[in-house]
Order: sequence, then C-alpha cells, then structure tokens
Amino acid sequence: MAAQELVGKTLLDGEALRRTIARIAHEIVEGNADLTRVALVGIHTRGVPIAQRLRRLIGEFADVEPHFGTIDITFHRDDLHVRINGTTPAVQPVVKATRLDFPLEGMTCVLVDDVMYTGRTARAAIETLFSYGRPARVQLACIADRGHRELPIRPDYVGKNLPTARGERVHVQLVEVDEIDSVVLVREEDDDA
Repeated sequence: MAAQELVGKTLLDGEALRRTIARIAHEIVEGNADLTRVALVGIHTRGVPIAQRLRRLIGEFADVEPHFGTIDITFHRDDLHVRINGTTPAVQPVVKATRLDFPLEGMTCVLVDDVMYTGRTARAAIETLFSYGRPARVQLACIADRGHRELPIRPDYVGKNLPTARGERVHVQLVEVDEIDSVVLVREEDDDA
C-alpha cells in the first residue's frame, strides 16, 4: 500500500512521534512497579504497532518486555448493526485476530490506541478484554486525545492533547500501516476527498 498524502496540518512529524512514544513508554515504566505483570494490548489497527513499539522501548528502558496482545473490538462496537431492516449493510466490517497469549488474571492490561475521541472505542475494548478474563487493572494509552468525550473514560498515558472541532479529524499515520510516521489534523471535507 502506498503512502497516502493527507491534506492538513502536520501536528507531529516522524521524529516528534518517536519521542512521544518513547515518553509514553517511560511513563508506563514509572506507573507500574512490576512490569512482569503488565501486558500491552493493541487495539486493531494502529494500536497494534504502537503497542509493539512501546513493548520494545520498555524492554530497552527496563530490561523487561511486557506481555503483548491484540484485540479486535468489532463485536462490541455500539455503532455496528449486522442487519438493518433485515438486510445486510453494504459495508461489512473486517474482523481481525484477537490474541491474548497470557492469563489476564492478576495482570495490568494497558489498552493501546492511536486517537482517543468519544471513548466508545475504549469502552468496546474493555468489554472485549473482559470477555476473555478479568485483569487486575486496565489502563489506557493513546498517542492523541482530541476531546469530545461521550463516555466517562480518560486515558492514563497521553502523547498529546489536541483539542479539535467536531469537523476535524486527527490521523495517526504509522510506517507499519501507512508507510509514514506522522500525526495530521484534517477537516472532514478534506478527509472525504
């Protein structure tokens, strides 16, 4: 997939994004005394490579790599309707793998996502996680918090607070998915183009 040039304002370039992820990794180390009981759980799609980067950095900083997992929140989303008036919607979601190869009991699970917005993705991720077990604690890490919360959910680790208007979007682009590292603010009408 070729890198798509987003039209908008670059908020973080590749180097600034690297520093942001490194700072979050340091904060996770400082906030968790026993890193052997920590699991980084990436929310598909961009939360997964962010969690992988955090895991590698935490391993470098603390000589302990946390457990790693991935979750797909599709079946816990509150905006997904499999059937509308008895018909199948035109666009079917692509369900990705949930992989949690460690016992959740007694763990601190850090859910990792790219952008925090209404809180609905985080809620669905928590529900998905609890359908697999009962961790001791759940924390939330994100690159950008753009505000406009609809649920009482707040991330524990935030790369950057980016107040936005409702007609704007924050896009985190990652080399692993988009072939470029950046955080870009776009207007919705530009985003649709």
